[in-house]
Amino acid sequence: MKSHHIREGWHMEKTAAVEALGQESLLLPAWIKAALAANDRLKFYLSLMQSVAQQATHPQPGQVDWKAEIGRLGLQEQAWLAGFGRGAYRADDVLFVPRVDEWIAALSRDLHVMARPACERGSHPDAALTARRDAWLARLEQLQDEEGLSDDALAEITHGDHHRSDSLHLLVMDLHKAINAMAAEVATEDIMGAHVWQIAPGDREWVEAFQRGIHATAPLKFGHPGLDTAVTRDGDRLLVQNDIGTNDAHVLVLQWSPGELSLTYSDLHVARFEFFGRMLQSLGFDWEAMPVQTHGSLNAGKPYQVGHAWLRSRHESRLREALEMAASRIVFVIDWNRARKRLQPFVRKPVAVEILEQLARENMGHMAWLLAGADRLVFEAMQAVNGDAFRVGDRLDQVLGEAAARDYLLALMRSASLTLREQHPTALVADEARMLLARAMRKRTFEFDLLAEHAAFCHALAEELTQGLLADADPAAGQRRVQRAKTWERQADHLLTEARQRAERQARWMPMLDLLDRMDDVADVVEESIFLLNLTEQPAVATMPQLVRESLSRLAEATLAAVQDQIRAIEMARHLHDNVAQVEGEEFLQALWRILRAERVCDDLHRAARTEIVRNLSAQAAAMQLTTELASTIESATDHLLGAAYSLRKIVFEKSGVQA
Repeated sequence: MKSHHIREGWHMEKTAAVEALGQESLLLPAWIKAALAANDRLKFYLSLMQSVAQQATHPQPGQVDWKAEIGRLGLQEQAWLAGFGRGAYRADDVLFVPRVDEWIAALSRDLHVMARPACERGSHPDAALTARRDAWLARLEQLQDEEGLSDDALAEITHGDHHRSDSLHLLVMDLHKAINAMAAEVATEDIMGAHVWQIAPGDREWVEAFQRGIHATAPLKFGHPGLDTAVTRDGDRLLVQNDIGTNDAHVLVLQWSPGELSLTYSDLHVARFEFFGRMLQSLGFDWEAMPVQTHGSLNAGKPYQVGHAWLRSRHESRLREALEMAASRIVFVIDWNRARKRLQPFVRKPVAVEILEQLARENMGHMAWLLAGADRLVFEAMQAVNGDAFRVGDRLDQVLGEAAARDYLLALMRSASLTLREQHPTALVADEARMLLARAMRKRTFEFDLLAEHAAFCHALAEELTQGLLADADPAAGQRRVQRAKTWERQADHLLTEARQRAERQARWMPMLDLLDRMDDVADVVEESIFLLNLTEQPAVATMPQLVRESLSRLAEATLAAVQDQIRAIEMARHLHDNVAQVEGEEFLQALWRILRAERVCDDLHRAARTEIVRNLSAQAAAMQLTTELASTIESATDHLLGAAYSLRKIVFEKSGVQA
């Protein structure tokens, strides 16, 4: 048997986290409650060993069934208790019991917990009981290193005779008397559900303000444990502790003194810690995160975050209002991290956090969604959508687009909160998940988002070409223009590649791929035009005559106008549905016809430019060839735009159920 079984962490109680935050005045009632529970366990352990010893000395058929007692004491998870004592035997005056080291470690842990109120009560510890506790902890540690329990050692632990030397059993009985006396001294009061003791008469309105905030949003936890409040006074400070949930290091302690509210918050999860800090800042608190901390008895020594918040005001009404609002925010950190993880299969982490923050601002919360099925709701809705909208492995934001996916999840989580608060069955939430997704799919515009982004690159390229022709020839500036154009053209290519990858998985992307392919031809030829323009401005080439430059500028401006009309048509097509207004449809068609006219106008401007080139550059062969190629390349952009416009027209007509 090894002594480290005793030295390793005692029972992890919420009180340890409060103590780690430096608020011991809140601990005594919790310590007393924990001590009384430890008393019951210690008496059970002593009875259990006496029964084992009796069976080993005088074997009887069958064994005592302790299952009911183990369940009553909440010890079902103590694996060593299952069948404890089975295989025990005596050799001379020594009792050998398998896993007896676990039994001794349990005695040590619960002795520590039981003795705490009497031995660690601030400035009033009981010296005699403390000395006996320390002696018995040391004795139990010695017993860990022995092979078995001698009859003397067993009697030393279990006897209850006050005329003999001290025993562990006698210490437990004396501690029990001391704890009962303390419990009588700590006169508790209930104020709106808060456990209160030793407060001043004027403190009541502060407790009530805090509890009003708790009660305002408490229904949003839907029966989840947490939000129990303990309040006491420590000198000129009123201390409030709220039990957020079941995590050891997840604790909130708030204190009020005249003119100031301050709050200490600890959390294992960085994202949730930062979320709570932002909520407090929105209420007017100053917030400071402390360096990451560890505490030996908290969650096996894992690091955790601690933050301090404070709010100062000469107006007590302002502080009470902030206290109430801060209390109303606590419910939103319960199971927050689980909700974030359940959202992340559908949207990126920052978007998941944004969703949870929005639900907190709206006093909707996330617990109802978790209870109704959480991610399972969304996956089943994705499977239920007709057609090939979703394939295995698809993310929601990849199909709907990030904005639409966020809006869908927000709508679903709001619906879950309202449905469960009205005590309707969770099956209604599943139905709503499907209907909301079907509606979102009808409105989806993600393909148009990709198209609009590509069109924006085309516009940037056309504008760069136009400005280059309007500016004076400058080879250095032209080279910078070429580099910018190449970057934009490559970014447009990436969008086309993304569309190709989607089309390989989802047939509905094929029409959009065709359209993007045509738009990418526009980007290619305009980028090439910018490159050719830079070649015409090199020192070895004759300077472009002004009439030629003006003619090419008109051609470039007409191309730019056609690109702008294409962008307008894309934005209108994004929102065209079966119930589209007639005026919107007319505007869309007018934009397409302007692109058609632009192609014809550019044909005429191309001929005019070639005429000016022949008139002004016939004697300079190189300049004439480059400038002619430039004019032809610019003109080809509107040819490709016209093809793209017809593709867009086809997509919109099919979407609206109209024969193209």
